[in-house]
Amino acid sequence: MLQESCSTSEPSACKDDVADNPSVSIVVPARNAELTLAQALDCLINQDITDWEAIIVDDDSNDRTAAIIASFVGRDARFRTVNSSAHSAAGARNQGISSARGRWLMFLDADDWVDASFLAKMLAALKNAPDAVAAYCGSRRVMPDGALTPSSIAPEVAIQPFETFARRCAIRTHALLIDRATIVELGGFDVSLATCEDWDLWQRVARLGNRWVMVDEPLAFYRASPNSLTRNSTQMISDAEIVITRGFSADPRVKHPASAHAKGANPLDGRAACEALAWFALWNAASDCGSGGGSIPSRILRALPARYEWAPEIAKVVFDGLMVGSLSTPQQLAARWDRFGGPLTDLVIELSNLWSDPAAGRRVQYHLDQMLLDFDDLAAPRRLARTLGIRVDVRHPGSTELPEGIDQFYVYLMMEGQIEALVQFGVLGRVTRRHWIELILAFVPPERLLGNLSGHSRMASRFWKRVARLARRSPVDAPQKGAGADKSNMSAAEALLSMARRRSDQDSHFGKLAGLAAEAQALVRSSAETKEPFAAPRRARAADGRDNDRTSFWNRHFAIEDPWNYGSPYEQEKYERQLEILPAGPIGRALELACAEGHFTRQLAPRVGHLIATDISAIAIERARARCRHQLNIEFRVLDFLADALPDGMDLIICSEVLYFLDNLDELRRVASKIVEALAPGGSFISAHAFVLRDNMERTGFDWDHKFGAQLISETLAATEGLVLERSIQTDLYRIDRFRRLSPAEFAADPTLDHLPIRAAIETDVARNIVWGGARALRGEVARSERRQRIPVLMYHGVSDEGPAALARFRLAPAAFASQMAWLRANGFHAIMSEQLEWFIANRHPFVGRPVLITFDDGLQNFADHAWPILRANDLTAEVFLVTDFVGERAQWDADSGPPAPLMDAETVRRLAGEGAFFGSHLATHRAIDGLSSSELAAELLRSRMFVERWTGRPTTAFAAPFSVTDRRLGRLAKECGYRIGFGGRHGPADLDCDPIDLPRIEVRGDRSLDDFVAMVEAVLE
Repeated sequence: MLQESCSTSEPSACKDDVADNPSVSIVVPARNAELTLAQALDCLINQDITDWEAIIVDDDSNDRTAAIIASFVGRDARFRTVNSSAHSAAGARNQGISSARGRWLMFLDADDWVDASFLAKMLAALKNAPDAVAAYCGSRRVMPDGALTPSSIAPEVAIQPFETFARRCAIRTHALLIDRATIVELGGFDVSLATCEDWDLWQRVARLGNRWVMVDEPLAFYRASPNSLTRNSTQMISDAEIVITRGFSADPRVKHPASAHAKGANPLDGRAACEALAWFALWNAASDCGSGGGSIPSRILRALPARYEWAPEIAKVVFDGLMVGSLSTPQQLAARWDRFGGPLTDLVIELSNLWSDPAAGRRVQYHLDQMLLDFDDLAAPRRLARTLGIRVDVRHPGSTELPEGIDQFYVYLMMEGQIEALVQFGVLGRVTRRHWIELILAFVPPERLLGNLSGHSRMASRFWKRVARLARRSPVDAPQKGAGADKSNMSAAEALLSMARRRSDQDSHFGKLAGLAAEAQALVRSSAETKEPFAAPRRARAADGRDNDRTSFWNRHFAIEDPWNYGSPYEQEKYERQLEILPAGPIGRALELACAEGHFTRQLAPRVGHLIATDISAIAIERARARCRHQLNIEFRVLDFLADALPDGMDLIICSEVLYFLDNLDELRRVASKIVEALAPGGSFISAHAFVLRDNMERTGFDWDHKFGAQLISETLAATEGLVLERSIQTDLYRIDRFRRLSPAEFAADPTLDHLPIRAAIETDVARNIVWGGARALRGEVARSERRQRIPVLMYHGVSDEGPAALARFRLAPAAFASQMAWLRANGFHAIMSEQLEWFIANRHPFVGRPVLITFDDGLQNFADHAWPILRANDLTAEVFLVTDFVGERAQWDADSGPPAPLMDAETVRRLAGEGAFFGSHLATHRAIDGLSSSELAAELLRSRMFVERWTGRPTTAFAAPFSVTDRRLGRLAKECGYRIGFGGRHGPADLDCDPIDLPRIEVRGDRSLDDFVAMVEAVLE
């Protein structure tokens, strides 16, 4: 047990007056430390504050350590010394603690040091956090050659200190100040531990539940040494197992733990203790690799998580262990690959074997290669496990062979000794000179390339000035325009095969790529899916344009027969109600304005004596005449009711769904006056028109870009002299009004108003223009007034009420999805596709209005069942990324979370594509791409793209990376396989500065509210 005592070489240094006690006591254990001790003690003398004492514990040294201590004690009274025979850092520190008088303790090993501002900044942090038990800072390792590693710090300690220390030692021994009374109460360091004794103590302190405060600066420096105890991995793992076991259970040494920590750390998935030990063992195994090799603790490493999301963390831990084991800084590691590459590769292979997943090991290796080369200058070629790092002179590129086992190049494009660009790409075969030239042109700005030629030979200058003309862009990089179903089905394969004809070398990168394209093409052709895609639905021209030639405007509308689906139940119910509102008694002469193709004309004719059916379009009149050819009481005329005179003496005039095509209310008033003049006294005028949001934003209406709708039409007609409203049938979507021309001296009676439900089904082409409950913004208005630099790209997975609880985050209830889409519709958003997004970015053109790109990953059947009807009803569409090898099957990648959801089959994809949905690639197998070899990745990109094109009849240029996992190979390979748009793992809105092949998205989670959704989207608009 620790005791408050004073056993020093200077008894006079012990004072009973607490006012004289220093703020900090620094304990410095020293055993045979003659080479480094002076520097450690000098860093204390150089501190910005003087309120400290240092207790140097000489742990039975037999070199000049004692003399060095004596020299410091002799010249500065703040130094004291204690003799020890503990022969361990833990025991020596405990003796120093017993002699300490300060409020705070610091433990400084004899070969480490701290920045001159350390004590001042740490004490300031503690002063600002009076409830804190400790303050800690960042640290840097110092290699034997004096080189420094990057700073490291653990922010999680300040957030949840005990949960962190239960799993790992996150702070250097000398990178903190800690409360002395707490250390004394807990009994100090555990002398039974040869290593990890500091970790054990921090864990006990954290179990009390007090606050730890972070100083986010690298103020502590740790000397890496070949003689350090940290290089004894067997001892380290043995001691760590003890500490971790204590962390996940009750610790009787801590008498008053926080209630949340009394029984140990939260095990989360039930195996956190063994997983924590596995992480520690991994670091030690990597350290052993760095020093030349050692035994691999397979039994322990088995607990490491193999899933894709942990690969970067595994690589990071291995990288850190390599630095310590090889005594290297990050900048030195790649050049020293020959020292540890073999053992490191063996370690990665062993991980693959333990996980029974070669892709998981490959993924770790890619990340490690990446990290090693990111710090290297490639002064010489670096051949790592799967990556070759080289420099290429942009003026003198040559063919580069592909070494065995390498499938990725990491290249600095150099000019006059300067790095012009970093190019990293997956490679399948030899990189030819022409290939290098294409890469140089893609990554080095032309002005840089040509601007550096003035001092070179005329031949070289002339060559590079011709290169831009001679090096044609690959057809897979070029947009494909106007491709029909037959032509586009094989567009990806045909592009690559065409490219192969220009690059005849089958062993080259593009030759290998073309070979994969041919294989994919043969697979698609041999598949059982031979049906043609559904034809895209015919849609009428949008009724929001204007034309100086009114006749041409309407003739274009009727270029497609039946542009408004007049025979639908919705339209027929409307016709029935127009017939119902006809005036009682015989009707002699009737005039129908804008009869269109005669669907209503045919039903009206039997109710009147003589009917004049008119329309501005001769095309429409001819169709109406043909439809009504057996009805002899109909006279057809081409007539423009705005410009032409109306026949007079009419007992009935009827006009449906056309008056809001007038340009303004003055035109409407003129037409109303002409109608009054054309009616015989007592004659009736029937108007049938839909409610338009522009009239009243607070009620249900159509979001048409008309100047007015049914409400203003009715009010204008009612205000026309000589007309009076007799009866009105009103529904949620339209009103049918019967007006009468008053006879002289006749008084108007109150009108009859009938409110009726709409019983007929509303087809999608009608429903998509309705905003139920009103709107807060109109698409047409925001398109005219708003321009923006960024848009939301929303990422969904499933829309269903049912599914595994573990996947709730990735699943929205249909009602919740409907609420989100209704909100977008009511707030003026319109859906765009990825190709449109790419166009805006490529042309630096501000986004018009309020666009949103709605994407779905995986291609689940519940998209077709639930999401697609909701999207169509709100006049929105989406882009669905399909896992093509699994189309028609189930989402097996989710099997660990519960029963996999069914996926859409090819027939459903065809049908939805015909209805206006868009589809892209989610690759072929839904494997995370950083675990695929470059050849596998290219094969999946090609095969998936070709199948999507086969099913949809459209060129496919967009992909989304499975699990949102990408690496630097993906973008280039995807372009070479014909893609122009890609969605990776970045979160946030897309903007005009984005790389189109690596676009961000915003995940819409199923466990968030509509308010959360609204806040997320509105944040993009700000």
